[in-house]
Amino acid sequence: MKINTPRHAFHYAPFRHLFFARTLTVLGNSVAPVALAFAVLDMGGSAADLGVVVAARSLCNVLFLLSGGVLADRYSRNRVLLLASLVAALSQSCVAWLVLEQAATLASLTLLSAVNGAAAGIALPASSAMVPQTVPAQKLRQANAFIQSGVYAGTIIGASLGGMLTSTLGAGWGLAVDALGFALAAPLYYAVRTGAQAAASAATLWQDLRDGWREFTARSWVWAVVAQFAVVNAAFTGMVMVLGPVIADSAFGRTRWGVMIAAQSVGLIIGSGIALRWRPRRAMFTGVMLVALCVFPMLLLAGGAPSGWLMVAFCIAGMGFGQFGVIWAQALQTHIPRDRLARVYAYDAMGSFITIPLGELAAGPLAMRFGNQTVLLSCAAAVLAATLAACLVPGIRRLRQRE
Repeated sequence: MKINTPRHAFHYAPFRHLFFARTLTVLGNSVAPVALAFAVLDMGGSAADLGVVVAARSLCNVLFLLSGGVLADRYSRNRVLLLASLVAALSQSCVAWLVLEQAATLASLTLLSAVNGAAAGIALPASSAMVPQTVPAQKLRQANAFIQSGVYAGTIIGASLGGMLTSTLGAGWGLAVDALGFALAAPLYYAVRTGAQAAASAATLWQDLRDGWREFTARSWVWAVVAQFAVVNAAFTGMVMVLGPVIADSAFGRTRWGVMIAAQSVGLIIGSGIALRWRPRRAMFTGVMLVALCVFPMLLLAGGAPSGWLMVAFCIAGMGFGQFGVIWAQALQTHIPRDRLARVYAYDAMGSFITIPLGELAAGPLAMRFGNQTVLLSCAAAVLAATLAACLVPGIRRLRQRE
């Protein structure tokens, strides 16, 4: 007798709930950076002030990742995500209200950004580690591609909406949309029902972290990629995302900057779709090389290129990140034991993200000292050097993708 199995990951209700919850969260979070950046600038803040506000979020994000990984491996992941979403919704509601009432100060925005970053840090390991719990193993690659596509679609809509709302209604309404995204995601996360999770560990927090560290360091391809992304995130996510709005205000406008971020997300969706179909023999090596495509928007921003070319460059960068993202998620989920997966995700995110606040804080002072062009060209050179170093690691060159 022939047994029919569902063709798509969307046939599984837990995956559908997780997909839409993450998409809503990202939709709001994609509005927030655009809106928050211009809220600070509208207050008369400088690039350095903007760097402080966004760095506060990034720093707390990093600081709470490890505790989020332990919580996600010890307790029900959907409840961890529910609590984190409610905290994020409340903090972003407060930011929106302060900006709309013109009562916001640099200190208040920094504090609330830190709270939001802490909530995001707790949520990230749980949401990433939950994916293999929602679909059968043979649907995992497809599920990762769909999750990434949903995340990137939310980014497209959110970035474009952030630019339009900020230009027409003001930054406060963009931040209100961010809060709404978290509020709508909370019940969806709670609705994700998966099989029974391992009982809470009797080990101490330190023992749990140590076990996760052993899993993380045991594979050279894991820590080499994390080291590469420490550089990529400092240069691209940190510096470019601070200097970009400053350049936009003086060159091509806020709306076009939002469209450029959206163009990157279009590339991310295209890249995820390509990764679903194209499966190179040395997938990790290929993915690591594709990350270097993010140097194109840096070079064009440094050269004062027209906005149309910048949109193309951001799209190309997104295609590289999109293909890498599917390859990376598949590799972690098929090589790391599930009861330690969230902690490995936490170390991955901490190592990759820890340099973002450093880049954000350094962007303004470095640009004032050396100029935007020199800083952006230096960032591009650093990314190329980090990618070359990662490609030389034998574990990355030899790793084969498991299905």
